[in-house]
Amino acid sequence: MTDLDGTVHIDETAARGAVSNTGLRYVLGFSLAFAVIAMSLVWIIPALAHAH
Repeated sequence: MTDLDGTVHIDETAARGAVSNTGLRYVLGFSLAFAVIAMSLVWIIPALAHAH
């Protein structure tokens, strides 16, 4: 929508180009948990192997 002075106004959905949803929140949460667990295993397993 354009005003008489040439200013363009668009709504939030059109500006973002997407519809907001909550699925992305879960994907980010699971990815973060997986990364923390994987990095912990990479650190813990060699530490246990060198402890003996």
